[in-house]
Order: sequence, then structure tokens, then C-alpha cells
Amino acid sequence: MTDADVVRELALGREAALAELYDRFGELLLAVGVRILKDPVEAEDLLHDVFVEAWRRAGDFDPERGGVRAWLVTRTRSRALDRCKSPGRSRAVALDDHHLDRPGTDGTQDGGDHARLLRAVATLSPEQRAVVECAYFDGLSSSEIAAHLRVPIGTVKSRMAGGLSKLRVALGVV
Repeated sequence: MTDADVVRELALGREAALAELYDRFGELLLAVGVRILKDPVEAEDLLHDVFVEAWRRAGDFDPERGGVRAWLVTRTRSRALDRCKSPGRSRAVALDDHHLDRPGTDGTQDGGDHARLLRAVATLSPEQRAVVECAYFDGLSSSEIAAHLRVPIGTVKSRMAGGLSKLRVALGVV
């Protein structure tokens, strides 16, 4: 069964499809959650919420708009960033020079995708890489990135635009 077939089964309310989806994507989504939230317990809670949401919203999945993996990762990232920005949660920004050089926080890698991403990121200047990491992994806005990196907001926006453009070319998404 393809990933899209599993989601179609999920939309029909078949519990076995939820278990299959979890088996296929649970580790990846947990790694995304831990990387953004920096708290494994909170990431496990997030993972539960994402799969409940996938169960309820499976009928919304449109294979024409992208794959199941992207659908789930986008939901996970979005919910994790919502949690980071929620009142009462401290937002510690902990960047290091090797944010993308490590496999997932659980020690797994996604094979070719991970290597492809590393090659794409290597095309970025250190300045572009810093703004992309702040935005993607830490969920910072342009003004927050400017304050964090102590550069003008216009500089942040131009570095982001240039960095994303290079990534699109390097990943063949142009």
C-alpha cells in the first residue's frame, strides 16, 4: 500500500491505517518535534496530537498538493512552532554551527534525503544558513532573527530570500 492509500484508509476510519501511518512516520515526526521543541516529553505529546489530527483530517489530504510525508511533517512543524510561541513557554534560542550536520535527534537519518539536504545547505553562505536555521528550526520571525543576529531586518529578508533561492536550485525545486 502506498502512503496515500494508507491515508485514504484512515479517512474511512480504519484504525489499522493509523497504526501503519505511525509505523511509517512516527520516528521522523518525533525527531522533528524534538528538534524544534528541544524537549522529548513535549515532542511525544505533540506527536500524539499530530496523529489525532491526521485521524480527524485524513479526508483533507490531497495527493495533488504533495506527499503524505510532507503533509505530516508540515503539520508537526506547524504545531511545534505554535507551542514555541504560546504564552507561558520560554523560547530559548540554542543554535550551534552544526544544526543540520546531525542526523535526527533520535539517531536516525532519512538516507538520501538527509544527504541531499546537507549538500543543498552547503551551498548557503554562513549568513544565509543562520537566518534559515533561525526561521525553520526555531520558528523566529524576521524581526526576531534581526534582533538575535544583531543585523537590520532588511538584511535578514535579503539573506532569507537568497538562501531559499539557493536551496530551491540545489534541491531541484525551481
